[in-house]
Amino acid sequence: MLREFQLIARWISENYPSAKKIVEVGVGRVPHVLAELTNKLPDCELMATEVREVSAPEGVHLVRDDITDPEMDVYRGADLLFSLRTPMELYPFLEAMAREVKSDLMVKPVSSEESPSWGELINYSGVSFYVLRT
Repeated sequence: MLREFQLIARWISENYPSAKKIVEVGVGRVPHVLAELTNKLPDCELMATEVREVSAPEGVHLVRDDITDPEMDVYRGADLLFSLRTPMELYPFLEAMAREVKSDLMVKPVSSEESPSWGELINYSGVSFYVLRT
């Protein structure tokens, strides 16, 4: 699984090399992608959101927020929002948020049987996820 996180971080850094702000939505207790991005994108503001109290890697700003009722200012100005292993019932909230703040959105579904109704399926070195470009 660590290799998967490294590949996702590599894809993000290759596709958003000049990003000013990237937010992981629903970071949970696995901030591995953000930890990788602190090295790959040192000039980018990295943020994480979560509904409960969790810790974030050094260099990552953590905000408690609920995407079903988000504080939109947290996400404004982001070049990319991303969410890993997100339950399907949260896809509409993520899509609405990305469209409102005009940010691209990347989602890695919980399983290969789940997919959002939007975006492009990307298979990057064996890791699959969906990207909505706004």
